[in-house]
This record gives sequence, structure tokens and C-alpha cells, in this order.
Amino acid sequence: MLSGRIHAEPVAWAAISLMTAGLLAKAALYPLHLWLPPAHAGAPAPASAILSGLVVKAPFFLVVRLWFDVMPRMPERAAAQLLGILGAAAIILGSVVALRQARLKLLIAYSTVAQIGYLFLMFPLAIRPETGHPWSATAWTGGVLQAISHAFAKAAMFMAAGLIAEAFGHDRIERLAGAGRALPITVFAFGLGGLSLMGLPPSGGFIAKAMLLTAAVSEGQWWWAVVVLAGGLLAGGYVFVVLARALADPIEPLRLSATASVRRQGVVLAVALCAILLGFVPLRPWELLQIGRPDLATIGLR
Repeated sequence: MLSGRIHAEPVAWAAISLMTAGLLAKAALYPLHLWLPPAHAGAPAPASAILSGLVVKAPFFLVVRLWFDVMPRMPERAAAQLLGILGAAAIILGSVVALRQARLKLLIAYSTVAQIGYLFLMFPLAIRPETGHPWSATAWTGGVLQAISHAFAKAAMFMAAGLIAEAFGHDRIERLAGAGRALPITVFAFGLGGLSLMGLPPSGGFIAKAMLLTAAVSEGQWWWAVVVLAGGLLAGGYVFVVLARALADPIEPLRLSATASVRRQGVVLAVALCAILLGFVPLRPWELLQIGRPDLATIGLR
């Protein structure tokens, strides 16, 4: 019976590896991200908000369950490090490409590529062979909080971009001067979303990235801390580019194609505030992720 289990494990690993590869493509983890920028930038703003905020999180959730709940043993460190390397590449390269974009929605789409990378840093940091409970690790909570805070922040930013494009008739960043005067609530909401992406207090993104930094230092894997800090600086760069243009005085009087009601702008602001308020939520195990987990798996949470 033991022999049969030993022979079954390589088959299980092969099957889960194939499923993981497919899910990484759906999650748009670098270098399987090429479908995401045109899809998110070309979709209507509400659809882009759902795609970035929720759709790409579902494959990540399934990968987490496969790796930490379904695997016959704890994931191998080499495989987890590979996921971390891909996540780090997504953070740096996605942010650099976002800085080079001329369109607002494309910038936000490549920012999604970068922010997804943070989710996969939890894999090399959450493996705890000495305890056998990865879900009790600091990186586990940080990764989950990053997924939730990013969902709110990015949904707000895409909806803000939609209102700006509707009002101006385009989303060219270099031609957004005066947007802060025409759509003050929308631009403020965009800035709040960017605050969470940068990982600045008191946002949920700050708590999430601080926990990933803490995990990296405590686990002696300092290189992931460097990536997190570099990603925050790059995020600050592309958010600043947009806000600097939006808050600049227009050379010519503004001629808006449409007006956005205060109610619509208020919805965007409410979503952005959720990303900020997550920074005040008490950190405890997320019950949602415990649904369907065997009772034995909850030992590390008690």
C-alpha cells in the first residue's frame, strides 16, 4: 500500500504541474501575460474593473488551493522559488512597461501585470516545512490581503479611467491636463487606488506589502524584499505621471465630450476607499479561504 502511494505521488505532481501551468496563463503571470493588456484596455471600463479585480484572482485562488491543500506533500522549494522569480519579473517588467504607456487604460492594465506578481511572492515565503502549516505564515496573510486590496484599488482605477475617457473623448495621458479640475472626485479616487498600489499607509496595500517584506526578512530571503521595494517605487512613478498630467493647467479651455455625475464619481470613490480602509481591518485568518479545507488544515490557525 505504501509502495502504491509512492508511485502515485509523481503522477499527482505531474497532473498538478500541468494544471498550475494552465492556471498561471489564466492569471496572466509573466511571461503568460500577453493576453491581459489588450483585453483589459480594450474592454469597457466596468468590464475592465471586473477582469482586473476578480477574474485574474480566481486562477490564483485555485493555484493556492492546489499547492497548499491538494499537494501530497509540501511544495518543493525549487518550484516555489520559480513561481517567486516569475512574480518578481512581473513586478519589475510590468511596472517598467506601464511607465512607457501613452494610454491610461493600458498603463493600468500593465500595472495589473505587475501587481499580480506580488501574489506569487507568497509561495517561496509561505513554505514552512518545520511546521507543515503554510497558511499560518505571515506571507500567507500578506498574499491574501494583497489580492483583496488590489481588487478594490484596480477596480476603482479602471472605473476612474472610464469616466475620464468618457469626459475627454480619449484616454491619452499627455492630453489629460485639467482632468483634476473637471473631475476632482474621480482623480482623487484614482490617486487613492494608486496609494494602495504603491504600498503607502494607511492602505490595505501597505499592510500586505509590509507583511511580505516582514516574511522575506524573517525567512532570510532578502532578495524578495528588494523586489517589493523596487515595485513600490516604480508604481509611484507611473501613478505620479498620471496625476501630474491630470492636475496640470490646460493650455486651452477644456471642451468635455460628456459630464460625469457626482453619483457616478462617488461610486468610484467608495470603491477606492475600500482599498484604503482594508488597512484598518484586524488581521486574522480569512474564513473565506478556509471553506472546504479539512479540519486538520485549521490546526495552524488556532
